[in-house]
Amino acid sequence: MRAVFRRFMVLLTALLTMVLWADQARADRLSDILSRGVVRVIVFADVPPFGSMNANRQLEGFDIDLAKLVAEALGVRLELVQATAANRIPYLLTDRGDINIAAMSVTAERARQVMYSAPYADTSLAVFGPKSLAVTSAAEIGRSRVSVARGTTEDLVLTAQAPGADIMRTDDNAAAVLAYLSGQSRLLAANSVVVAELARRHPSAEFDFKFALRRAPAHMTIKMGEHNLLRWIDTFIFQQTLNGELDRLHVKWLGGPMRPLPPL
Repeated sequence: MRAVFRRFMVLLTALLTMVLWADQARADRLSDILSRGVVRVIVFADVPPFGSMNANRQLEGFDIDLAKLVAEALGVRLELVQATAANRIPYLLTDRGDINIAAMSVTAERARQVMYSAPYADTSLAVFGPKSLAVTSAAEIGRSRVSVARGTTEDLVLTAQAPGADIMRTDDNAAAVLAYLSGQSRLLAANSVVVAELARRHPSAEFDFKFALRRAPAHMTIKMGEHNLLRWIDTFIFQQTLNGELDRLHVKWLGGPMRPLPPL
């Protein structure tokens, strides 16, 4: 019996050693980025002021500047990976990017697929439309079609609040805005900061506030299990808050100083 027990313990110890070795040998994303010398950051190209193309066909915006700070702090080269709202998470899961910095807010469903950093920007989501349209809540939408980018938080929240509404889901934010501007929809569900920029770019259009959907701080996200990278990102955000860089980006791109953000 003792011999059997000894053999069992030897086998168990060997198995545990193999598991620990495999865990230690597993590729670590932070180490990969440093050894590769490149960090691949997922960003928007159609959501000003977070990320969009300027007149010179170069990406610019809050998230673009933040991605540059990330690369600088890591001491590596920056590679920007353009994405729509719907493919931000798939790009992470299929290793097309290391970090998502494309204004993603928290939902419980997303948190089952990716890991969230501390928040880096404070925004809110709402529904907008012409002044003549009397809508003050999701219950009052009625037959007024609402355009929204598929897979965004505003899409998820609006769907939950108005399950019977006529929601026009587009492939990206630019298409949702175009649908509203062209009259294909009477309402637009979007980020309030984005709408403020749209109003500046389209002075003849009406973006009258109708009702709020929810507060929506922006977070970076990474692939599940990359705890070392997440710890580094949270430390980075803390540092950029203390040294005033995040406040500078808020003033530059979002039109005002950075408000205190709730902890994750």
